[in-house]
Amino acid sequence: MTASRHESTTSTDAAHEPASAADTRTLPPGVTGGPRRGVRTKLVRIAAVAAAGMIVAAGAAIGGLEFAKHRLGPPPISAADDLSTIVVDRNGRLLRPFTTADGRWRLPVTTHEVDQRYLAMLLAFEDRRFHEHSGVDARAVMRAAGQFLLNGRIVSGASTLTMQVARLLEGRHHRTAIGKLEQMVRALQIEQRASKDQILDLYLRLAPFGGNIEGVRAAALAYFGKEPKRLSVGEAALLVALPQSPEARRPDRFAARARIARNRVLERAVEAGVIKPADAELARAEPVPTKRRAFPMLAPHLAESEVALHPATTVHHTTLDRPLQQSLEQLAREHKALLGPRLSSAIVVADHSTGEILAHVGAADYLDAERFGAIDMATAVRSPGSTLKPLIYALAFDLGLAHPETLIEDRAVRFGTYAPKNFDEEFHGTVTIRSALANSLNIPAVKVLDKVGPGRMLARIRRAGLKAELPDATEPTLALALGGLGMTLRDLAGLYTAFPRGGEPVTLVHRKADIATAALALRRGQQEKRSRRLVSPVASWYVTDILKDAPPPASARAGRIAYKTGTSYGYRDAWAIGYDGHHVVAVWTGRPDNASTPGLMGRHAAAPLLFDAFARISEARARLPSAPAGALQVSGADLPPPLKRFPEPGAASTVAETASPFLAPPVAIAFPPDRAEVEVETASAEAVIEPLMLKAEGGTLPLTWLADGKPIGIATHRRDLVWQPEGRGFYKLSVIDAKGRVDRVTVRLR
Repeated sequence: MTASRHESTTSTDAAHEPASAADTRTLPPGVTGGPRRGVRTKLVRIAAVAAAGMIVAAGAAIGGLEFAKHRLGPPPISAADDLSTIVVDRNGRLLRPFTTADGRWRLPVTTHEVDQRYLAMLLAFEDRRFHEHSGVDARAVMRAAGQFLLNGRIVSGASTLTMQVARLLEGRHHRTAIGKLEQMVRALQIEQRASKDQILDLYLRLAPFGGNIEGVRAAALAYFGKEPKRLSVGEAALLVALPQSPEARRPDRFAARARIARNRVLERAVEAGVIKPADAELARAEPVPTKRRAFPMLAPHLAESEVALHPATTVHHTTLDRPLQQSLEQLAREHKALLGPRLSSAIVVADHSTGEILAHVGAADYLDAERFGAIDMATAVRSPGSTLKPLIYALAFDLGLAHPETLIEDRAVRFGTYAPKNFDEEFHGTVTIRSALANSLNIPAVKVLDKVGPGRMLARIRRAGLKAELPDATEPTLALALGGLGMTLRDLAGLYTAFPRGGEPVTLVHRKADIATAALALRRGQQEKRSRRLVSPVASWYVTDILKDAPPPASARAGRIAYKTGTSYGYRDAWAIGYDGHHVVAVWTGRPDNASTPGLMGRHAAAPLLFDAFARISEARARLPSAPAGALQVSGADLPPPLKRFPEPGAASTVAETASPFLAPPVAIAFPPDRAEVEVETASAEAVIEPLMLKAEGGTLPLTWLADGKPIGIATHRRDLVWQPEGRGFYKLSVIDAKGRVDRVTVRLR
């Protein structure tokens, strides 16, 4: 029965299926279902073994990858931080870059700072699946391997942009299989540590472009003279092509090869749909640059100083304005042809509302060795000539010694052994203070400084945060009126910011970080305890009202700016400093070696350059400040008696007293007036009140002065006295003459 069933089954199967070798196989004991099921079972086993093998292989691969990562260590991403130091203007525009320590141009740049068409062409040509793979493009690897097996040679590469970054970071070009595997491992490591944009940033910094040019920004500047933010299609294609073979395709050496490579990129970009065929056709017609351009070198003196003072900083942000800086450097180069041999010039422009320096030209031509162009004359200490006279008169206005319409004698005078002379060696007789300052007469300025006091003037300059240098072991003398100290062009510009600002100068800065620091300190209330006010608003306006009418150079319009010229002793320095309602401009001209140049004068050598500089800043002049409250705008005849005529040194105050002391009028306090409120400044961080000038008229000398009944001084030969108040508040001031006559006033110091 059993045999019959077996035969029946066999015959039935044979009737429906063709004979085969499988039909004769004997099934293993316990297995049913026929030969087909056995085949399937075997395949399952094979698949299981294969899967197990693949798992083992994958585990081995992962283990090998982790071992390779461990052996190689972390990728040297920090190598990309070795960048060129750059100095930029207020808007981030490049003023001057410097090479790296190994002499390469490698400028900082990000994907946001390059033309987006360049990025699109770069990805289309180098790595279409950049945003899809994880550092290694498996498809590209298999395609490259298959093409190599079929053709027996490398048809296409499999290198991704990330792998190229890995190679650039290492600084080695791997050509062996082991080297390529290491590069892949590095690429995977980089992808784990950086975003796609960060990887692109690394490539844009490090890609080679021939010679010592690295990075797309340096290449755009070197070959096109422009930043990579705005590129033509042809320029973008050339920058994509060069890194593949930077030395063989350098356009400054092999322009034909560079053109072929560029056109190949254009073809690929059209195929990828990145650009239109018409755009590619126009790009092919673009010329290929045949030489490298010089990198920008604007504000070279300031840039070098910045880098020397802050060597750890890569990007130096300044307040300069690149277009203005470039324009004024060109102006200085043009002007040097009019100066004569070995003469140079310097220009400083600042916004006096903020203190930001907008232009700093240290020499007529930085590269002109004959004119000592490498010396920064904007920061060199020189004699300021007559440029300090406005401050002298402003102090006199504040002390109640003079008014612009006060009369003063321009006649021969002697102070001990010192006998000042005018520049033209002439005497002009009786003139107003206005005329004396506008025409820069020396004798009246020295007379006024004698009353103000050289020490007071020097202290006021230094209190304002400005540097003024005297010869070693000397005290301030009347020679300060004519430039008997040393100051820099930058500090003089800072001093002149006081006049359009109501008497309070602003600190000049050229670093954006300094502005931020000052603003933060202001918000936190960490201002200096002492006031930096130079003079009062009224005195500032008096000076401005005089200087705006100073005679301008030929072909220049008067009244648009207030300015003052100066010439140092021996014709060594010529100065011109001016301001409008927005800017202050300071100009110096002379020889950096301090040699004399006969005939060199501020009015002829520096003033024309000053007016030309203002014209390049803006054709529309910002209006000068209007008269503040308290300004006395009257003629000389309407002035109070003490202000009508400036007293001569050592002379008696009135004719009556000279004729007979018994006929002298009663003594009277002329300043401060009774019931006046006088604003005083602090002279130091300890809040010490600055001395106040007391003035009397009439009476018989000597005069004895008292404050709240306590003697404060005796004036033997003059009718004024410098008084040091103990603090702010109300005071009763008294003066007693030799005849016992008394006058009293009550004042409030605030």
